[in-house]
Amino acid sequence: MDIFVYSDESGVFDQKHNHYFVFGGLIFLEKKNRDEYSRIYSGAERQIKAKHGYDKNKELKANILSQNEKGRLFKLLNNCYKFGVVIDQLAVNSKIFNDKKSKQRYLDFAYKIAIKKAFEELIKTKIISPNDVKNIHFFVDEHTTATNGKYELRESLEQEFKIGIINYEYNKYFEPIFEKLNSLDLSYVNSSSNLLIRAADIVANRIYSFCQKKLINKLKKNQKLFLFKLPHK
Repeated sequence: MDIFVYSDESGVFDQKHNHYFVFGGLIFLEKKNRDEYSRIYSGAERQIKAKHGYDKNKELKANILSQNEKGRLFKLLNNCYKFGVVIDQLAVNSKIFNDKKSKQRYLDFAYKIAIKKAFEELIKTKIISPNDVKNIHFFVDEHTTATNGKYELRESLEQEFKIGIINYEYNKYFEPIFEKLNSLDLSYVNSSSNLLIRAADIVANRIYSFCQKKLINKLKKNQKLFLFKLPHK
């Protein structure tokens, strides 16, 4: 089995001016399923562009769509497995915001934990068997992460899901979730050229919007959305 993960973010990681920051995205368990939703989502985008007279190459991200249009696109993804992590920035240790590296490390941690918990739920509910997963493909919206930061995230994901983690202080080894995983790759892509990154943007924006409106518990009722909060309380 190949797993495909598409993700984007919503909000600004800035404790002084913002309450929430969100990662959100889509998890596809087969290439066939991914391609099917690409076609469905592409058709919906074409209809919106035709309605507004937009150029066919115009990028439809959440920030230019109406609430109704965003809601419609989100509903198209009802039967997709989705994940999200909500960071309550007011509860995050303020020292994390002191420099770019510590901020990026925290965001990488949040992203990895969200994916890990989503995978654990899929395993727990027997939707996937860890021994059947052979390759995982991550697609992340391209942003201003430095090259070494991109490498560090890939390495962190690989340790969690493919290699395992060693705690040197306590001389312990923690098995990876997918012991028979052959490969894990991480690609940073431009949302203007990747339809499912734009779909992930809709998921992230939906979660962020519901947080702002204090309606997040309503969103949790979506059975195919694995939603988590940080920091842990």
